[in-house]
Amino acid sequence: MSMLRKRLQAALVPAMKARDTSAVTALRSALAAIENAAAVASPAAAGDAAEPPVHGGGAFAKSTAGLGVSEVARRAQDDTEVERIVRAEIAERLAAADEYARLERPEQAQRLRAEAQALASHLGAA
Repeated sequence: MSMLRKRLQAALVPAMKARDTSAVTALRSALAAIENAAAVASPAAAGDAAEPPVHGGGAFAKSTAGLGVSEVARRAQDDTEVERIVRAEIAERLAAADEYARLERPEQAQRLRAEAQALASHLGAA
């Protein structure tokens, strides 16, 4: 697991305890983006016509059953990739903040800038 990801996860609980909504929102969003980037496409999503095995005629037709059936494989991510994802999250927030400022919505712009700052503070700790 990436050191940056570990720092983000470790920072989430103290931010929740401090009721820092900007930091909590930013950290949860960044961690979700990191998890989504680690997902591996399933064979069915990749165009494979093979159907999953059918077990019994349970409540749902063609449903799969068994231990680990809902688990999705994850690929390893290095620090560089995780940092790239976090930087993209920061850039998205800053771009949206600029747009809100242009639309004369300073509260929303300030909230997004605070979220971007919360993420950027963890990049500097590298």
